[in-house]
Amino acid sequence: MVKEWLSAVAIALTLAAFLPYIRSILRGAVRPHVFSWVIWGTTTFVVFLAQIEDRGGVGAWPIGISGSIAIFIALLAWWKRADITITATDWLFFIAAMSSLPFWYFTADPLWAVVVLTTVDVLGFGPTVRKAWHLPHSESLLFFGLFMARNVIAVAALENHSLTTVLFPAAIAVACFMLMAMVSYRRRVVGTACADVVGD
Repeated sequence: MVKEWLSAVAIALTLAAFLPYIRSILRGAVRPHVFSWVIWGTTTFVVFLAQIEDRGGVGAWPIGISGSIAIFIALLAWWKRADITITATDWLFFIAAMSSLPFWYFTADPLWAVVVLTTVDVLGFGPTVRKAWHLPHSESLLFFGLFMARNVIAVAALENHSLTTVLFPAAIAVACFMLMAMVSYRRRVVGTACADVVGD
């Protein structure tokens, strides 16, 4: 029963993070990088399938819901023409994400797919980090904070704790924390630079 409640809380946090983020995209306040979201949506949903195969149970459901919504955000970012600059590195991340499926198929072990997908998903932060470094107000700290909390709770809700089920949500929680720290730092630097210019 506790696992079900933790999963429900993680799903609620997923929705609490995504709904305002989607509203912000529609208002033009947030400009997500389309390829980051294509990568995140694809990798997250495939990890959900791997967690289900490795008996992750109800703790996997927040990841599955998250993957589905992330794919929707990628489509929304494309439709709104938010940030559609796609570099050679972005293509490399995408190809690496797709390459995880043959790993899973040929090894018959979801762990290898999860290792590849986790690596690719963390690297998928690259385009967003690049954008947020230059435009630190273009991303939502609340969004990534809720996702960090969601992933920690999702780990606790897993019915089977193994490297296959835990690696992805734990790594993404750390990546969210690091992105938030970088954005906070850059906002302070940009704010100080603006104040210096006004002071002149």
